[in-house]
Amino acid sequence: MRVPTSLAECEQWDQADPLASYRREFKLRPGLVYLDGNSLGALTHRAAERVQSMVEDQWGRDLISSWNLHEWFDLPGHLGAAIAPLVGARTDEVLVADSTSINLFKLAAGAAMARGNRRRIVTESGNFPTDLYVLQGLAQLTGAGIEVVEVPRGDVLAAIDDTTFLVVLTHVHYRTAELYDMASVTAHAHAAGARVLWDLSHSVGALPVQLGACRADFAVGCTYKYLNGGPGAPAFLYVRHDLQEALRPALSGWMGHAVPFEFVDDYQPGAGMSRHRCGTPSLVAFAALQGALEVISGVDLTQLREKSAALMELFMRGVEAMPARYGLTIASPREVGGRGSHVALRHARAYELVQALIARDVVGDFRAPDFARFGFTPLYLRYVDVWHAVEALDRVLASGLGTSVVSRRSAVT
Repeated sequence: MRVPTSLAECEQWDQADPLASYRREFKLRPGLVYLDGNSLGALTHRAAERVQSMVEDQWGRDLISSWNLHEWFDLPGHLGAAIAPLVGARTDEVLVADSTSINLFKLAAGAAMARGNRRRIVTESGNFPTDLYVLQGLAQLTGAGIEVVEVPRGDVLAAIDDTTFLVVLTHVHYRTAELYDMASVTAHAHAAGARVLWDLSHSVGALPVQLGACRADFAVGCTYKYLNGGPGAPAFLYVRHDLQEALRPALSGWMGHAVPFEFVDDYQPGAGMSRHRCGTPSLVAFAALQGALEVISGVDLTQLREKSAALMELFMRGVEAMPARYGLTIASPREVGGRGSHVALRHARAYELVQALIARDVVGDFRAPDFARFGFTPLYLRYVDVWHAVEALDRVLASGLGTSVVSRRSAVT
């Protein structure tokens, strides 16, 4: 893959970049190189405007009439329909609601209720902790009825057998950015009679996803990373169309009722994805996500992926050119087809390395025990930013990170 070989060439690539105009949609401080969009995306001007309108014009002026006047009640479906093209789904297969953890529980519990005699959930050891914790909690809730089988990535397919009712995997690994072949894994699980639930938190908005073409059963994902929905933004869930009517919600909240405003005592699930609504959502958070989705909705995902690949290649070549004495290794797959849109480096003092870079306005993040992660978000990241990030990384490592050791880490790393 060809990439720029000088700062001047980076500037030329930025000028020719077909996605360059999207950077103006984001509120970014001059001089900042933000490589943490894989953890929290940058604020869009449209999100800020939507929030202001929600607070002042809708809640502030129209009060409770906004539920009808501004279609507040329908926003979970409207926002889901906006996300659907980004994950290769039908517009009636995606709903925005709750958090990723809650949605994971809802779908896994729903699959458990329909499992028949099968009892095993297969997942990857080292998966994002909330996925593992939710599944462990579900197993405890059901007593001895469900067994969660956690195996290394290389053993996942072999662990799926005729007692497995659900496979839960993260499409792009949160630490290493390793990318599963969604189509082949889903087909393998289906051949064994199991369903698959994909966590798309590090995929959506970063690379093309084809849930429909892969015949994926279920999926969840967050919207505050590459979709830039804001801290704590509502998550989404996907259920393939032909499975929707048979999947009964485990959290049967009033907003998922077929006729919620008739206030009857007995639960009757709503049609399609509406049954997976639970309680009253945060409309202010919905407004921020709505503005952010307006920015990404027209993006060519192929161009997005191509630029992401070039940005990562530029970064990785810079890292590979550094002296071995720095003690830095690349922990992500070297071939772009095997990874998502962030690059993980390993270093004995990774936390201090990340903090030193942040002090120089190059923002990545740390994941225990020794991973430094750098996200490449093509809508606002430039080639010159990556060039400067590599220079800053080289300077920090050349300094030896000093002699002091950070004795106390911040609560959020």
